[in-house]
Amino acid sequence: MAMNASDLTKQPPRSPRTRLGGFVILPRMLDKGRATIAGKHGEYKYACPLDQRFLEFAGIDPAALKKQLAAGKGDWEVLQWIHASSKTKPAAPEIAAWSTFQEQRVPTDPESRAFFNELHSKAAEYREDIATWFDLLDLDDYISFGGKA
Repeated sequence: MAMNASDLTKQPPRSPRTRLGGFVILPRMLDKGRATIAGKHGEYKYACPLDQRFLEFAGIDPAALKKQLAAGKGDWEVLQWIHASSKTKPAAPEIAAWSTFQEQRVPTDPESRAFFNELHSKAAEYREDIATWFDLLDLDDYISFGGKA
């Protein structure tokens, strides 16, 4: 089965806010996984710390998920596999609460706050609307592919 992989050297993966089956992060991770398999991942990393948040919550092994992607499964097929293979079996209300929490995550300790502020300052120090990790990722993706902050 053919795999439809985005070329992440030419465009960013989907926003971490994009949902599949109610899960934030998942569509972005699928883009990165497919691009990694195709050798078109650029600077993006599959199973990075952000992806790990999803993998832990959903109870999914990243190598097993990557095998599903390598088999050419589309988003819907992968979502069905996730529901069937999940060790944690989160219900829809848990997925909604988790996704909402992830969208609102901010740096919570001095070290991560300093890291966040450094990245924010480099990208667009005057932007007052960059408050969450998702805000920062979306901004970085935009700027990395030619957008102006």
